[in-house]
Amino acid sequence: MISALIPLDNLISFAAHFAVASVMLVIFAALWLKATPFDDIGLIREGNAASAISFAGALIGFAIPVAGVVRASSSLWEVLPWSAIALVAQLLGLWVVTRIMHGLVKPIERGETAAGIFVAGVAVTIGILNAACMGG
Repeated sequence: MISALIPLDNLISFAAHFAVASVMLVIFAALWLKATPFDDIGLIREGNAASAISFAGALIGFAIPVAGVVRASSSLWEVLPWSAIALVAQLLGLWVVTRIMHGLVKPIERGETAAGIFVAGVAVTIGILNAACMGG
C-alpha cells in the first residue's frame, strides 16, 4: 500500500538520509556537551533554563545546515563532509564566543537566561550563515 503512494526507492533514500543526519546530530551533541565549559546535562536536569536554551540553540544551529544539505544533496555521501563542516563551524563559534565573552559561563551556571539566549542566538546565526554558504 505504501509503495503505491511512495516508491520504495524514495523510502529507502529517506531512511538512509534521516539515519545519517541523526547520527551526525548525536555526534554533534556529544561533542558540544564535551566542549562547553559547564555541565549542560546536569544543569538542565536541575531545571537551568539558560543551559537548556543554549543547548537547544546549538542543536537547532547544527540542524539547519544539515537539513539544507540533505535537501540539496544528490548523494548520501555529500551529507557527511558538509555535516562535519557544520559541526566544526558550531564548535568554533562556541570557542570564539566563550573567549570573547569571558564572563559567559557563570551566568549560564546560575541560570541567567540572557546568557543562554545569547549563546543560542550565536549558534542559530552560525547555522543560518553556514546553510546559506553551503547552498552554493
